[in-house]
Amino acid sequence: MAHDHLAWHETLEIHELVAFQSIFLLKLKKALPEVSNKELNKLYQESIQGLTTNLMELLSFYPDMPRAEGDAVLEGFLAGDLLAVWKAAVRNYSIAITETATPSVRKVLKKQLNSAIDMHAKVFHFMEKTGKYPAYDLEKLLAGDVSLARKALK
Repeated sequence: MAHDHLAWHETLEIHELVAFQSIFLLKLKKALPEVSNKELNKLYQESIQGLTTNLMELLSFYPDMPRAEGDAVLEGFLAGDLLAVWKAAVRNYSIAITETATPSVRKVLKKQLNSAIDMHAKVFHFMEKTGKYPAYDLEKLLAGDVSLARKALK
């Protein structure tokens, strides 16, 4: 069955990938001049090229999503970066807990997982309240992705 647009769930997954990779690409580009080890510098350059390719490929799907153009602001970028850190922490703690055999380690990881979940929620609510993460407005959400990715690709 053919459709004239992407499915909602794949639209949202692409949004997550574009947002995360754009932030990561900006970080790598900023750090690259400081990387003096030639082998590591080469890995950074290869990572930058790979992320650039990924973003360009993913952005090609955006015309099939409901969205409008918009500008990302520095504060939104910083808050988004913080949100991504806590989201990754939640995922990492969740995985780490499944690998624990020692009850005291499991207890500490569960406590820290709950703290990471709480921090993620605080950052998300800050972003939502200040209009930096329009979670319930898909058009604005996707526009922010496009703007962020374009900045990262410069």
